[in-house]
This record gives sequence, structure tokens and C-alpha cells, in this order.
Amino acid sequence: ALARDLRVVPLPVCGLPFVVFSYRGWWVALRQIAQRTISTASRRQLENKVAEKQKLFQEDNGIPVHLKGGIGDAFLYRATMILTVGGTAYTIYQLAVASLPKKQD
Repeated sequence: ALARDLRVVPLPVCGLPFVVFSYRGWWVALRQIAQRTISTASRRQLENKVAEKQKLFQEDNGIPVHLKGGIGDAFLYRATMILTVGGTAYTIYQLAVASLPKKQD
């Protein structure tokens, strides 16, 4: 049964030819390639910004915490409020239209 399932399947990954020898084992082969690619990639050191963010968000300056992130937070807050108020108004309008009978011509 195993000999019947073995097949050579060319599988190009990132421009490099790679051969998988079984349909059942293709996921294992892809996982091995992904792990090898990730583990051999150059690792750059990321700066730890947690202390800076903690200081920013814990500062008592009268700004609500959901707006302390800057312009992006303010934009998302305003967009959310506009969509919420607009959706509520539209819902009330549709309920009013649905509750009134249609005029008979």
C-alpha cells in the first residue's frame, strides 16, 4: 500500500525546486521548508518599547486612554462614532418607514 502512494511531485518553493515523495507527506515537507526558511533568516534585534508605551499610557494628562495612541486612535474613534450614529439613524428611519402603511393610489 505504501509503494502505491509514493509519487514524485515537483514543488517549487521561493523559486527553488523541491521534490516531495508522497502525497500524504506533502504537508510535512512544506512545514520542514518553512521552519528551515524561518530559522535561517537573518534575525534583527527589535527595540523593546514596552517601557515607553507604559509611560505614555499611564501618564495622567487628561486624555482618555483610547485616544493616547495618537492620530490613528483619534481617527478610528471618530470613524466608529460616525458609523454608530449613522447606523442608528438609518435603523430608526427604516423602522419608521416599515411602520407606516403605504399610500394606496
